[in-house]
Amino acid sequence: MWTFRHTRIMGLALVGFILTQPASANPKKEPVKYALEQGIFYLASGEEKANDYAKEKCRLDLYRPEGETGFPTVVFIHGGGMWGGKKYIPEALKDRGWAVAAFSYRLHPKVRYPTRIKDSAAALAWVFKNIGSRGGNPSKIFVTGTSAGGYLAAMVGLDKQYLAKHDIDADQIAGLIPVSGQMITHQTVRKEQGIEPSTLRPTIDQYAPLYHIRKDAPPTLCITGGWGVDMLMRAEENLYFVSMMKLVGHKNVRHVVIKGANHGQCGDKCWPYLIEFIEKTLAGP
Repeated sequence: MWTFRHTRIMGLALVGFILTQPASANPKKEPVKYALEQGIFYLASGEEKANDYAKEKCRLDLYRPEGETGFPTVVFIHGGGMWGGKKYIPEALKDRGWAVAAFSYRLHPKVRYPTRIKDSAAALAWVFKNIGSRGGNPSKIFVTGTSAGGYLAAMVGLDKQYLAKHDIDADQIAGLIPVSGQMITHQTVRKEQGIEPSTLRPTIDQYAPLYHIRKDAPPTLCITGGWGVDMLMRAEENLYFVSMMKLVGHKNVRHVVIKGANHGQCGDKCWPYLIEFIEKTLAGP
């Protein structure tokens, strides 16, 4: 006859069985490790004759998870007025399970417009064509940059001709995130065109993101410093850009203004907004 004693013995035996299971039955996931590939020459062969300056500047660093698949990639374009600055991997974008590609490009006065846009498109095209072989998902590529890098990110994402030359549709970009970027023609381009004073005389021509507003552009987040505080009224300029994008029918564009932040502070404080935008975009509707 089955008794309480038998039930107790059976229960104790079951508990003992559970407690003596090997630890490997529920292994902890190992932390993600990252590889850093440096100095990749990104200009396509035959794209143009690469002189010594191009061989020096047209280089890309790729920080990526090892042993992982399907991860997103953030392409980061440095600022510096298009006459200075150098590539770097932003610390805020590390250790998130993402790849980060950062590249340098040819600068004023050694090259003129639109070479910097072409370089940016070539670097982005390299990522599209090569991230899959390293485990990444080419449909999850985001493009961002600060200041002049924000301008270049907007140009390659909006004017489709530059990526089309690499057989890539700009609409494949998962998201555009220009940070304190000029949406009118960049002041360095204006200087090269002989427009003076180049910092203050506004121009909207084919080298302005505003010239290429379209409703079918990738999801877009513009981040700027504060009203009247960011360089050359950059917040107001981006407000106009976002307003016009909405006017032509774009359904996924918005503007974050970091209250009281000047140009440099915007570049330091933009990351939480940028990361939130990427995570929400990846999560889907």
